[in-house]
Amino acid sequence: MTTGAEARDAATEAAAVVHPLAERGQTLAVVESLTGGLLAATIVDIAGVSSVFRGGLVVYATDLKGSLAGVPAPLLDARGPVDPDVAVALARGGRERCGADWCLATTGVAGPEPQDSRPVGLVYVAVAGPVGARVRQLRLDGGRAQIRSGAVTEVLRLLAEELHGVVPPSAHG
Repeated sequence: MTTGAEARDAATEAAAVVHPLAERGQTLAVVESLTGGLLAATIVDIAGVSSVFRGGLVVYATDLKGSLAGVPAPLLDARGPVDPDVAVALARGGRERCGADWCLATTGVAGPEPQDSRPVGLVYVAVAGPVGARVRQLRLDGGRAQIRSGAVTEVLRLLAEELHGVVPPSAHG
């Protein structure tokens, strides 16, 4: 179960991206695997989000990552769904399919069991935007709810860093 503090962290991070996007007149979409809609739900809780949020895809099944989000089948076949390049492909595909300026993506293992030799708590979050894409590997502790909530907070932080210029241009992919 997600704690109140975790929910507040995610809400704070969501507000930190929604308001600057609204000021810039830019839009946001999401592609979610392990978070299963939690990211979108967290974003739409923010007042004023309707001018920013385009929508998103929940692609929990591996085949939907390809057919709906546009992840190349050879990449999925070679590496599986829990992979940094898959996370980037999800974000880029969602950005294109949803017609958004920015797209966030989550993929990973929430547990309770490892998946395809990937440990519980291994998560990749990605952001794709006008100047490229970034991915971050996370090692999150806790149960399913904590891992999912942590992924939401961290992918929102990744976008906040992009929006506030925390990352040097050479870090863009």
